[in-house]
Amino acid sequence: MTGSDAASARIDTSRPHPARVYDWWLGGKDNYPVDEELARKILAVDDTVLRGARANRRFMQRATRVVAEAGIRQFLDIGTGIPTEPNLHQVAQGVAPESRVVYADNDPIVLRHAEALLHGSAKGSTDYIHADVRDPDTILRLAARSLDFGQPVALSLVALTHYLGDAADGDDVHGLLKRYVELLAPGSCLVLSQVTPDLNPGSIQKAAEHFRRSGTPFFPRSLAEFSRFFDGLELLGPGVIPVSGWRPEPEDVAVQAEGIVPVYAGVARKP
Repeated sequence: MTGSDAASARIDTSRPHPARVYDWWLGGKDNYPVDEELARKILAVDDTVLRGARANRRFMQRATRVVAEAGIRQFLDIGTGIPTEPNLHQVAQGVAPESRVVYADNDPIVLRHAEALLHGSAKGSTDYIHADVRDPDTILRLAARSLDFGQPVALSLVALTHYLGDAADGDDVHGLLKRYVELLAPGSCLVLSQVTPDLNPGSIQKAAEHFRRSGTPFFPRSLAEFSRFFDGLELLGPGVIPVSGWRPEPEDVAVQAEGIVPVYAGVARKP
C-alpha cells in the first residue's frame, strides 16, 4: 500500500473531526478528548447514534459484498474513516482476492492507522489517498494509479454526504456526486448512506446543532433529497430504504428490533 504525500500532515486536535467522532461511537480508541466531548453531547440528545454507527458499518459490508458478487473488482471509498475490521477491502477481497481498493479521507490520523492496518491485512491491491471529497480532481487522479476508470468501479460514500451542503451552502453536494459518477464507466455502482430528519426530527435537529457549533457542517436530508443522488442510475432492490433494512442479515434484524436508525441507504448501478 502507498499513501499520498500528505503522510506527515499534522493532526488537528483543537476541533473534532467526523471520522474520530464516529470512531468513538463505534467504541474505538483513535480519537481525542475534543472528539469524545462532541460525541457525548450528540449521544445525549440522540440515543440512536450508537446503533446508527454500527448499522452504517454493516451496510457498507453488505453493499460491498453484493457489488463484489455481481462482478465489480474495483472500489473507491471516499470518507473511509478510521479503519475497523472487517473493512471494505477485507470484504471485497474476501469475495475476490484480486479486487483493487482505494480509500480516501482528509484526516491524517486516518492515514496513519490505515497504513498500519492495510499493511498487515490487504490481500490484493489496496491504496490510500489523503484528500478531501470536495477535491475530485485530486482524488480521481491519484486513484487512477490503482484503478482503471475505463472499467466498472464501486464508489462508496457511506455516512459522508450529510457533512456536505447544497449549492446555497457553497458545496453543491448533488453536483459534486454527479461529477464523480459522470467519470465512472457503465456498470459502476454508487453506494450511499445519509442521516435523515424524517424518522427522528427533534433529535436529529439537536444533533445537527451540536455539529455546527463545533465547526462541522451537518445537513440531514429527506427521502426526496437523498433519492436525488441516484438520478439517472438504476437502483438495486430494495431501493432507498432505512439503512438496517437494506438486504438485512440476521445481525441487522436484531439492530432493527432495538429501534429506529434515522439513516437512509441505497445502491445504484450506472447504466
